[in-house]
Amino acid sequence: MTSSRVIVTSIVVFLAFLAISEGMSLRSLGVELHCRCIQTESRPIGRHIEKVELIPANSHCEETELIATLKKSRQQVCLDPEAPWVKKVIQRILSNKRR
Repeated sequence: MTSSRVIVTSIVVFLAFLAISEGMSLRSLGVELHCRCIQTESRPIGRHIEKVELIPANSHCEETELIATLKKSRQQVCLDPEAPWVKKVIQRILSNKRR
């Protein structure tokens, strides 16, 4: 009876280790398994933005996400893609890429 408990416990620990290490390896590769943005900013903060990262909708997040990195603090802020000023920023970025 105790040997079967040891075997079952060992298998459970091994499977838990595999699950944890697999999740860690995916994250280290830059794969997000959920949406990164919980709240979005709609107030104009354009002059404080250093760069903007656009993350298209995917199987883990059905929303397109816009993440701005601020100049001074390097803080990342999720932008509301429906805000008029954000739409202008996106247009500017897209027109610069076409050139």
